[in-house]
Amino acid sequence: MPQSDVTENKSFFCNKGTFIAAVGAAAIIGFGAASLDRPVSADTSVRALQTGPGPGLPMAGFADMVEQVSPAVVSIQVVQQVPAAAAGPRPGFPPGHPFERFFRDGPRGQNGNEGTPRRGPRPQAQGSGFVISDDGYIVTNHHVVDKGVEVSVVFKDGTEAKAEIVGTDEKTDLALLKIETDEDLPFVSFKETDDLRVGDWVVAVGNPFGLGGTVTSGIVSARGRDIGAGPYDDFIQIDASINQGNSGGPTFDLSGNVVGVNTAIFSPTGGNVGIGFAIPANVASDVIADLRENGRVERGWLGVAIQPVGPEIAETLGLAADEGALIAQVVPGSPAEAGGLEPGDVIYSIDGTVMETPKDVSKAVAALKAGHTAQFNLWRDGDRQAVDVEIGAYPDERQSASLSEPAEDGVLDGLGLALAESPEGVVIRAVKPASQAAEKGLRPGDIIIEVAGDRVESLSDVAEDIADAKERDRKSVLLLVRSDEGQRFVALRLQET
Repeated sequence: MPQSDVTENKSFFCNKGTFIAAVGAAAIIGFGAASLDRPVSADTSVRALQTGPGPGLPMAGFADMVEQVSPAVVSIQVVQQVPAAAAGPRPGFPPGHPFERFFRDGPRGQNGNEGTPRRGPRPQAQGSGFVISDDGYIVTNHHVVDKGVEVSVVFKDGTEAKAEIVGTDEKTDLALLKIETDEDLPFVSFKETDDLRVGDWVVAVGNPFGLGGTVTSGIVSARGRDIGAGPYDDFIQIDASINQGNSGGPTFDLSGNVVGVNTAIFSPTGGNVGIGFAIPANVASDVIADLRENGRVERGWLGVAIQPVGPEIAETLGLAADEGALIAQVVPGSPAEAGGLEPGDVIYSIDGTVMETPKDVSKAVAALKAGHTAQFNLWRDGDRQAVDVEIGAYPDERQSASLSEPAEDGVLDGLGLALAESPEGVVIRAVKPASQAAEKGLRPGDIIIEVAGDRVESLSDVAEDIADAKERDRKSVLLLVRSDEGQRFVALRLQET
């Protein structure tokens, strides 16, 4: 875990107030599709532990397994260069105050040259990692090596080696390093089958607080955890103690297979409270394969904003169940637009695989190769339809921004509203406190684009569409709203109109 305040303050989970990353921010996203040149596998199979009289309880402890895997677990040390900052005015400490010397400029605090640029600090970040091949490839977290100018790995026996960053993936918070070696290194393997169950024993090995190789044990507490780190969250929750500095370290099953990459902890105080999160091996192995082959992760791209189908939205669309993913926005120039997808479509399946939630859609699309033509089964205008869409390559950040700029101006709104007309359409002027519109996040300045599927440009359009919905005995009306955060659908109960 970075030991400097500079790095810790940048933690995604610190900003959230409830999550603290083991070494910084964690993020999850899709999967790469490439495979390694050769399989990552251990030299020798680590035998499973014998079990005692209790159900699944280790009889001989974890020592045999730990002895075999721990040589492959390393500490990661990163030097981060912070830009030099110009000196500002000194705080108003009285002459002779003990803190006065910390705010003097110039060499060693001499001369008091206020305004002289000062060299930025070089904080030392610490994390964990593990070797996955005998020729020196090492896995860790993206946030462990982010902004690193010097990266070193330290082995169990104290041997230290400089490492090159082969590639990182911020969206999955994974990174791949490489060290040069003249001899075969001990290494561990990702588990090939994703059969980890809640209640299974796991062992975490890492470098908490810079203490060096530390082993903790526990069980899998939950699978498929979404902790708000990104659209592809699929964390394993474990109760084996992990703390600052464990980031990037492995979680093992009893046979010594890597089943997860430790990434974050849940903690109101910053200390371990028995809730940690690890990236599943099946996610990590695919991403690492892409990083090794290409230095980056190649993902499929559709170009839509999607949201869950809640009960109210399902009722307004005439759906039997609130499943699937509702398209709220289609990015101009995207594969989705070229394939004919439209706001208001509900995605039921992709290439025959059922999509129960928006996260299922995100993960499925990310796993597809650019150029692949996928069949989307949709609910549109009260009927099921099939649409073929050629998947694109996920654009880099600059391309993504330019594509999304033209249409990123709105949110949707509901009842308990005061509306007005503007050159941009019908705009929300005020939101009644404690109304359903307020509860659903509608804000003054949001623009109403559609009501019940009809484009609206005036207050009379809104009134007519709401009246029509009432005549049809609709319990709710569906609005498409645009804000600075994007577009989304909101279902509002008609009883409040």
